[in-house]
Amino acid sequence: MNIESLQLLALIIIANGAPIVIHVLLKDIFNTAIDFGHKLPDNNPIFGDSKTWRGIIAACILTAAIAWLMGHSPQTGLLIAVYAVLGDLTSSFIKRRLGKPASSMAPLLDQIPESLFPALMMAEAFNLEISSIIQLVLIFIIIELLLSRVLYKWGVRKRPY
Repeated sequence: MNIESLQLLALIIIANGAPIVIHVLLKDIFNTAIDFGHKLPDNNPIFGDSKTWRGIIAACILTAAIAWLMGHSPQTGLLIAVYAVLGDLTSSFIKRRLGKPASSMAPLLDQIPESLFPALMMAEAFNLEISSIIQLVLIFIIIELLLSRVLYKWGVRKRPY
């Protein structure tokens, strides 16, 4: 992987990790679900209570700030965060339609959209070819699965995934 791929991978990890960090710091303060608890006709939530406005805001602010510190524009960081959040919301929406509860494990569905969406959308800005995008997504999957277990052992996550 080249330096641009590594920077994008780091920013995707930051965008996906910011909601966890803000949850640890604030617990249930400002913990409003994106779907406000609404359900669709299948009687399942749209996204679930673990997807919050606070998490989206944290992802956008932190990713924009770190992107700027890396020498990219804050807008680049914001876009990466938005695409990562959209990927995460997509997987949550699909999981709710499948009847899986919030925070349940769905290997690959939990990792691919939140890394693939920003990688595809930012490919030109980070000079990525399709092989680099695939490599980035595969590395993200491995890092996310390993990091989840570490965060569980440290008591940061409720489940080891």
